[in-house]
Amino acid sequence: MSFTKKEISLLKKLNTPAKVQDFLNSIPFNFEKNKIDTIKSPIRTLRENNAHCFEGALLGAYILSLHSYEPLLLYLQSTKNKKDYDSDHVIAPFKENGYWGALSKTNHGVLRYREPIYRDIRELVMSYFHEYFLNNGTKTLRKYSEILNLNKIKTDWINYEKDLWMIDRELNKSKHFNILPNKIKNLRKADKIEIEMGKITEYKN
Repeated sequence: MSFTKKEISLLKKLNTPAKVQDFLNSIPFNFEKNKIDTIKSPIRTLRENNAHCFEGALLGAYILSLHSYEPLLLYLQSTKNKKDYDSDHVIAPFKENGYWGALSKTNHGVLRYREPIYRDIRELVMSYFHEYFLNNGTKTLRKYSEILNLNKIKTDWINYEKDLWMIDRELNKSKHFNILPNKIKNLRKADKIEIEMGKITEYKN
């Protein structure tokens, strides 16, 4: 598989993070309706015209790499206990003028794009903390990974025809950093109005 001239022309026009984010938002969300988990390569995502957070981050990172940015991924890990289980999230961080921002594909009204105004990665990650909660208001973001530079992936992740589980494994085995100080045990739940806002979706399942 390889990109057509038309596809390459389109991607070259997306020459700023803001333009890339707008493009990611225009792609319908991948609800994996056949209950088959996927991690599609950028070329598959573009042609199948749907993406979940991981696939959106991969496509976004690739497009940024066409415009002198490093193709980066970062893994946000939530709680994993049965009572407060929540989904993880993958973003594509980028750096401009010494500050960090992030591309983010999500179907919800939160956990979205971040302007490049953050001094370091922890500061960027913490900007997601108060938005990361369940429908009962429980805040669930707990860890974040080291940045993964996709240039280190030996597989042709850009044009790969199968699912990119090797990248998922790389993120999972990378060093993770705790978000909560050990002394903090009881977190205030999100307000009712925040919970209602969090239920807003961009695409219908």
